[in-house]
Amino acid sequence: MVRERMDDEKRDFVSIDDLGNEEILGLFRLADAYDEDLRAWASQCTGSILATLFFEPSTRTRLSFESAMQRLGGSIISANDGEVMSAAKGESLADTVRVVGGRYADIIVLRHPHEGAARVASRFADVPVINGGDGAHEHPTQTLCDLYTLWKEKGRIDGIEVLLAGDLKYSRTVHSLAYALARFGASLVCVPFPGLEIPKSVLERMQRDWGADVTRGEFSDISGLTPGKDAVYVTPHKPHQESLFTQITPPAREKIDAIYMTRLQKERLERDLDSKDYPSIDSEFLKETRFRDTRVMHPLPRVDEISYDLDQDPRAIYFRQAALGVPIRMALLAFLLGVVKLDAPLPERSSRPVYRSDAGINCANPACVTNGEGHRYLAPEFTILRDSPPLLRCVYCDLEVSPSLVGHVASKKLHRGNAAEAKRILPERRVYFEDEGQADSAGFGTGATS
Repeated sequence: MVRERMDDEKRDFVSIDDLGNEEILGLFRLADAYDEDLRAWASQCTGSILATLFFEPSTRTRLSFESAMQRLGGSIISANDGEVMSAAKGESLADTVRVVGGRYADIIVLRHPHEGAARVASRFADVPVINGGDGAHEHPTQTLCDLYTLWKEKGRIDGIEVLLAGDLKYSRTVHSLAYALARFGASLVCVPFPGLEIPKSVLERMQRDWGADVTRGEFSDISGLTPGKDAVYVTPHKPHQESLFTQITPPAREKIDAIYMTRLQKERLERDLDSKDYPSIDSEFLKETRFRDTRVMHPLPRVDEISYDLDQDPRAIYFRQAALGVPIRMALLAFLLGVVKLDAPLPERSSRPVYRSDAGINCANPACVTNGEGHRYLAPEFTILRDSPPLLRCVYCDLEVSPSLVGHVASKKLHRGNAAEAKRILPERRVYFEDEGQADSAGFGTGATS
């Protein structure tokens, strides 16, 4: 089932999920056309204005968007210092994008430290909003660039095998890329630096939403990449989905199509880590036969995780990867502005019910926008993934939570989360609670009745 787009329907790009697979491939083909001659499109978006609102530092993302817009013939307005923006005076993000999206600009690119901030902006702005990175959550335009690079290098995305290495916990580029690769049917090998493992919630989402098989095993067949041996393997389209973190010893990897290296995200670390053994790739590492056709990728900036002696190796494509950010962002801007149409169906809207309430549970993620910038005007909001026992996902930051108690908003009766009575309550009549103390504070009694 696909949706038809109304001509006046605003499209945002907050998550990689906001584009269907065929739309993504359509953008790749459009980017190829732009890339043939970047100077040939200067009349396509004449009169359009892009606003870049960056509450965190950026070089490649901001400059590539500004370059893309100017190559399309549009113009730029920028606010790129959070300390001097109106937010420093207490203005909410919602008010900022209302103003900027009023008459100032036709499209907004936002980078913000709070996870879910781009989702907030998309709801309050009258113009399309693009997520340029929201905390450690997602970076979907980098993912578009990464997928486009793989597609051009390998000719396809489905069936390829990609090794993700380094900081897999705080790297938002890794999270977005992992979701996209799972959707397209690629296989992943996740090899983290110890203490920076890919979040279990990311793996569970790949398993639940795209049918990926997620297993854990000893990673001993590629030495020298990491001091740890614990790896996670994600493979597509398995018939059984009960193998999350099953202990196995996978076969040796005969071929790796790409290694995606990430830097240590020091600015997001919650505690000090001894990084002296942080993994690094050099020419010596790539001498193994299995790496003959491997591409080495990196979202940049790099620190020491890729040796400079690798820069001249044709398998090192990280600077080409950065350069391709311009044509793919040209394609995205033109598409969201409605200048070009894609011969592709719209992604199907989720049919899962959504829970909204000022009472009951809150998102437990301290970096979530609901606990930060948006606490003044946003109510907690969760997608209901499972009724019994309850499993909810924050609409803004994607953190998943399992409430222990469910109450009826009218009767104030309280039930255990896995009780049959709780499941029978209509979603719009439910109130979810973390514990009895929270339920009691909301007037739902001191204990569950069933």
